[in-house]
Amino acid sequence: MRLLTTVFFENLKLALGSIRSHLLRAVITVLIIAFGIMALVGILTAIDSIRLSITENFARLGANSFSVRNREMRVQPGSGSTQVFERISYDEALAFKEQFDFPAYVSMSVHGTGGATARYRSQETNPNIRVMGSDENFLVTSGAQLASGRNFSSAELQYGAHVVLLGYEVANTLFPGESDPLGAIVTIANQRYMVIGVLERQGAGFGFSDDLNCVIPFMTLRQNFSRPNMNYTINVSTYEMETLEDAIGEATGLFRIIRGDRFGDPDSFDIAKSDNIAQALIENIQFVTLAATIIGMITLAGAAIGLMNIMLVSVTERTREIGIRKALGATKAVIRQQFLSEAILICQIGGAVGIFLGVIAGNGISVIVGSPFIIPWMWVMGGVVLCFGVGVVAGYYPAAKASQLDPIESLRYE
Repeated sequence: MRLLTTVFFENLKLALGSIRSHLLRAVITVLIIAFGIMALVGILTAIDSIRLSITENFARLGANSFSVRNREMRVQPGSGSTQVFERISYDEALAFKEQFDFPAYVSMSVHGTGGATARYRSQETNPNIRVMGSDENFLVTSGAQLASGRNFSSAELQYGAHVVLLGYEVANTLFPGESDPLGAIVTIANQRYMVIGVLERQGAGFGFSDDLNCVIPFMTLRQNFSRPNMNYTINVSTYEMETLEDAIGEATGLFRIIRGDRFGDPDSFDIAKSDNIAQALIENIQFVTLAATIIGMITLAGAAIGLMNIMLVSVTERTREIGIRKALGATKAVIRQQFLSEAILICQIGGAVGIFLGVIAGNGISVIVGSPFIIPWMWVMGGVVLCFGVGVVAGYYPAAKASQLDPIESLRYE
């Protein structure tokens, strides 16, 4: 065992010496490996970070929530014809809210605009403010919380008062420093509203931020952002998570009656749980992960071929050195281990550089889309193992070729 350890460290020392003596060639080889690993780890890091962002964003809605939404256009199999489902109208949403007799919170909401500008005195936001209308249960069913202020009152909802709940970023932009926004009159899309509350910070995901939302009573939104065929969304949050499936069944039956769906016909609406939406997105990301892994492996295969070529050149250049070592008593196994150790060492150095750059690049993409910074330890360890494998595969043939050289012929080599 002691002899094996001595031989191992001796080969490692020779490998380091060879790398130092052929520094330019070693650097080029390291970069080949590094870029291959960086491509693989970088893409997978970004995907992991996006997956975490999906989970966190939808987790805010809670495991006991679901939404009733308009169903997308569907193509009829065989006939090629399309079936267009009606929007969810205000009357249908209101009827559901009034008739849904189940221990749950129900809110109805509608989109106003996604390109509004908010102003307060000399302060002004970018024209990317999303205005939506909702009711007194918005905070419960959306998972949002108030940082300060209060919720809508019954009178404000009934009469369409010009009051607003500001998103975190909107409030920070219009009221910088220690300014108190409560009670202030702000202008949103050329309409004046009194600020009655500020929402807590919720963060961003996929380039969109809930902190840029402004929520007003849905009656107010119908007055100020009126347009034909406004499409409402119904959000339901049960009191207990265990009753979620019962609530979905009850909601489906009730809304089929409200919509006039005939017996045997498919639902003319969609019911989606928050975790189902997240799961669907994550499942789609898995295909991207597979494609990215295949691309990364192809890149690494190219790097392995480049490493093998450079190692073969190294064997040719060091033929006399090999002859001298064999003449001094080095066995085939020792020579093979020497060159194999050099290939593995180069791969590990390249892998370390590639993993570092990959984590930085992957998290750079994550920052752009608003995802958190992560260190994907699984991919880091996988990269180390992968580099070891590439070193063995790319270095074995050159090492075997070096070990088979005849010492006499090697000493004659010019």
